[in-house]
Amino acid sequence: MTQKHRCAWCEGDELYENYHDEEWGVPVYDDDKLFEFLILETFQAGLSWITVLRKRENFRKAFDNFDYKKIANYSQEKIDSLLQDTGIIRNKLKVNATITNAQAFIVIQKEYGSFNNYIWGFTDGKPIKNKFENLNQIPANTPLSDRISKDLKKRGFKFVGSTVVYAHMQATGMVNDHTTHCFRYNEV
Repeated sequence: MTQKHRCAWCEGDELYENYHDEEWGVPVYDDDKLFEFLILETFQAGLSWITVLRKRENFRKAFDNFDYKKIANYSQEKIDSLLQDTGIIRNKLKVNATITNAQAFIVIQKEYGSFNNYIWGFTDGKPIKNKFENLNQIPANTPLSDRISKDLKKRGFKFVGSTVVYAHMQATGMVNDHTTHCFRYNEV
């Protein structure tokens, strides 16, 4: 049996490999899924992605299946219960940012028709296919992620620095940062 060549960052952990093989870098045009990734990326800020990935289902339960319409209207009671939930990352600033981001997400939807139209407008609706041979070549951020981050912040979003935005772009396929030897490079 031929072994699959993957991006080195995911090797050795089954959860990570499955995420890499099935989701990472696949273009996402659905607002619900774009919001989910945005929230997970904001919670990842300052932590490793595998930490968030291992808690993903707990986040899904705690945040009403990432329903941004519900999240935008969370009460203080709900916020307090989230801060007691050991299944998620209990960071008060990030929990509050999730609510703020849900509200800003809805405003963008009203302005652009969908968040998808807004975010993919930065790449003319098409993924940017990079040609990195190894992990050392992949940037943590780019001038484009700087621009998107600045625009999101201007619109009221929190925890959306350029590195978080670039990670979101990678996860949702706005950029293809699979290394060129990876079996997924030409599949996404």
